[in-house]
Amino acid sequence: MANEELIAGVRAGLRAAADPLRAVGSQSYMKSDMPTLGVRVPEVRKITTGAAAQWPCRSFEELRDTVLELWRTAVFREERYAAIDLTGARPARGRLEMLPVYEEIIRTGAWWDLVDGVAHRICDLLQAHRPELDRVLRSWSSDPDMWVRRAAITAQLGAKSATDPVLLASVIEPNLADREFFIRKAIGWALREYAKTDADWVRQFVARHETGLSPLSRREALRNLPAR
Repeated sequence: MANEELIAGVRAGLRAAADPLRAVGSQSYMKSDMPTLGVRVPEVRKITTGAAAQWPCRSFEELRDTVLELWRTAVFREERYAAIDLTGARPARGRLEMLPVYEEIIRTGAWWDLVDGVAHRICDLLQAHRPELDRVLRSWSSDPDMWVRRAAITAQLGAKSATDPVLLASVIEPNLADREFFIRKAIGWALREYAKTDADWVRQFVARHETGLSPLSRREALRNLPAR
């Protein structure tokens, strides 16, 4: 049921905007074997939005299948960015049925830019389907896949006052001993963002886990808080 016209339109737009010189540096920066076209992220979003308006999906199912088809058959990294951008279309917003799509993106993307690209989508699902996502995120926090664990930790970025601090602690604590940079960075990032809403809670969490938090996570968590 994939919208092949939309997929073709996205690909044509991306190739027309390709910058071969920038692509070399971009691929090196991403440390990825997947080639890039050298199209900047805002331009990818503009191309994707334009193509989606010209060849709109007629149903949720068509949108979901289009996202998966574009993601699975992507040759260039920007095509995967475009697939993630399409998940923000109206038919997909707040749909619990999109969770398997996001999980596939996390597990098969397996790099920070792609995993973090769906963090805000998962956050939206958490707000709309809290009991279901609470269970999922707690499970993800102990998953063997590092990127799934990172997604659990970053799932409340941007939630501000809607953040569930009990859930936040519950997904961070199983990962305190992990020495992987991307996990330690995610812990610090999640705490730093929540500190904008509840600085005292973050200070108390850091103090309570003084010996467990890595120096990187602690530094990131307290970065914007005045010293006491």
